[in-house]
Amino acid sequence: MEQTKYLVVGSSHAALEAVSAIRMHDAEGSLTLLTRDAHLPYSPTVLPYVVNGYSKPERIFLRDEDFFAANKVTYRRGAALKTLHAGRNTAQLADGSEIAYEKILLATGASPAVPPIPGIELVRYHVLRTLDDATALHTAMKQSSHAVVLGAGLVGMHAAENLVKAGAKVTIVEMSDQLTAGYFDKVAAQMIEKAFTDNGATILTGSRVVQLAPSAGGCTLTLENGNTLDADLLLVATGVRPNMDYLHDSGVEHGLGILVDDSMQTSVANVWAAGDVAQAKGFYGDAKVMNAILPDAAEQGRVAGMAMAGDPGLKKYPGGVPLNTYHFFGCHAISVGSSKIPEGAEVVTRFDEKTGRYLKAIFQDGRLLGIFGVNEFFDGGVMSQLILRRIDLSAVKDRLLANPLAVGRELMSKLWR
Repeated sequence: MEQTKYLVVGSSHAALEAVSAIRMHDAEGSLTLLTRDAHLPYSPTVLPYVVNGYSKPERIFLRDEDFFAANKVTYRRGAALKTLHAGRNTAQLADGSEIAYEKILLATGASPAVPPIPGIELVRYHVLRTLDDATALHTAMKQSSHAVVLGAGLVGMHAAENLVKAGAKVTIVEMSDQLTAGYFDKVAAQMIEKAFTDNGATILTGSRVVQLAPSAGGCTLTLENGNTLDADLLLVATGVRPNMDYLHDSGVEHGLGILVDDSMQTSVANVWAAGDVAQAKGFYGDAKVMNAILPDAAEQGRVAGMAMAGDPGLKKYPGGVPLNTYHFFGCHAISVGSSKIPEGAEVVTRFDEKTGRYLKAIFQDGRLLGIFGVNEFFDGGVMSQLILRRIDLSAVKDRLLANPLAVGRELMSKLWR
C-alpha cells in the first residue's frame, strides 16, 4: 500500500495554498496531491473566459509539473477519492487502490447541484464547473441560436452574457424574484438586469421549470405558469453542492459541508478540510457557514497547511467574509461583507442614475459590515480587511464613501502593520 505523510485531496486554491504552507515548514515530509480532474490545477473562476474563448485552456493552469517536482509533491491526476477510512488512516480511491496517510486535507470542492426537474434525465444539458465543462460549452455555444440558462447566480449570468455575445437568443429563468440574489440587493440587481435586457436577453424571475422534454432541436421547458420555452442549448446553473460522498462512516462530522474548527481541523484528529467543501466559522456570528469564494478558499488552505505541518506561526482562521466581483457588458459590480442590516446599523446609499453608479455601505458603531457597488471603484480586498480588523471608521466615513478606492488604500497604508 502506498504511504505518505501528507495527503491533500483536491487541486484548486485551497489545496495549493495548503501545499505551499506545508512546504514552508516541512520541506521533506512525503506529500501526495490527488485530483479527480485529468488536468493540471486551475481555478473555476477562469472558466467563463474559456467559454468565451478569451483564455485558451492550455494557458489557465495555476501550477505546472515543474512546481510539483521542485516541491517534492507526488501529483496524481484522475484519482478520485471514493471512501475515507479515517479510523485506519487510509483513503480508498475509485480504482480500488488505497493510500495510507498520517494527515489528510479534504479540499474536494463542489459539484453542480442539478435540480430534480421531471424529464431532466432525458435531455442534453450543460453545467459549468470543470475545464471539460467549459470547453464543451464553448463548442456548443457556437452552434446555438436559442439558449436557456437555469439560474441567475454569477455562473449562470457569466454564461448568459457569453451566449448573448455569440449571437444566441438567450432566456434566463430564475426562481427568485431578482437576479444575483446571493450577492447584490434589488437596486444593483435591477441595474444588472437592464444591462442584459438592453443587449437582447429575456429574463424570467419568479419562474420555475416544472417539466423538461426532448425536442427535435434540443429540449422544451414547461414553466409553472404553463408557458413553454424551446432551447437548442440548456445550461443548468442552479448552484453547487460540496463533494462529501466519500465520508460514509468516516466519523467526520458534516452538515451543509464538512464542519471544521478555527484551524480547519475536522472532528477527527488528523483530518482537515478547506475550500468549497468546508463549513467554517462565519465572521458575523457563531454559526458555521459555507463561504465558497476564492480568497476564503486560499486562506482556509493556508491555515490548514500550517496546522498540518505544526507551524508555530499559525494564525487561526478569522471567519468568512463574502467577497464577489462581477463584470458584465462593460460594467462591473462588487459585494463585500454582509448585506443583512442589524438593529441600530446605519445604511448609506448613493445612486446616480445618469452615470449608472451605485454604492451602498452598512456600518455599525462606526465599523464597516458590508459595502456593495455597481460601477463604483474600490478594492474588495481592502474592504474585506477593514471588516475583518473591525476598524473604527467614524472619523473618515464621509471621505471613504466619497472616494472608497483612494481612501481605502490610504487606510491600508497606515493600518496594515
